[in-house]
Amino acid sequence: MDIDFSPFFRRYEEIVAKADAVFERVKKEHPECVTCKQECSDCCYALFDISLIEGLYINYHFNKKFKGKERDRLVDKLNRADRDAHRIKKKSYRDLKAGKKEDDILMDIAEKRIRCPLLNEQNLCDMYEYRPITCRLYGIPTSIGGSGHTCGKSGFVEGRQYPTVNLDILHDNLYKISAELVKEIESSYVKMADMLVPLSMALITSYDEKFFGLKNTKKNNSKEKQKAQKEQKK
Repeated sequence: MDIDFSPFFRRYEEIVAKADAVFERVKKEHPECVTCKQECSDCCYALFDISLIEGLYINYHFNKKFKGKERDRLVDKLNRADRDAHRIKKKSYRDLKAGKKEDDILMDIAEKRIRCPLLNEQNLCDMYEYRPITCRLYGIPTSIGGSGHTCGKSGFVEGRQYPTVNLDILHDNLYKISAELVKEIESSYVKMADMLVPLSMALITSYDEKFFGLKNTKKNNSKEKQKAQKEQKK
């Protein structure tokens, strides 16, 4: 696809850098509470969704890093994980329609555990350097919708005050980047930035012209080239 996503990727990487810095600061201030270590994979079983910009970014690096049989093996794992996530979400939707409280449904989802397809046999992440922001912040206190959360294996004590990452603000910033991207490329799916998907789905998605609804991509690219040529002649 002949679209330059690099300006949006750089903005996403700025948020990643801030998330990493916050994690390191909390870890330094409360070393007895942050118990994250290599081969600890508790966070690698959590079920969560990611934004358009994050999915596109990780998808790009996944396809750049893995080729051939290794990629095929991972795609097979991604497909299985995606089917598992779909079954859980389908059940949650039925529960909601049946009158179950949304908070209870969210608690049920939080208790579900699906092994991340990027977690290898050594309990290490195959794409650690490009892992989602949710993975980067797991292990320190976070809040969303006014409710606080932290890793069950951490040493943070309930009721005490700790530095806490507001995920609502984080998600809002990721949404803004996604929305500006959709507008910039003139996608026919104007609400695409609202879409949140599991990591597994993001990695097996083909982010091409058809996905973004760019019917006149070649025509638009031709117009841009003609415009650039005219500018050069002036």
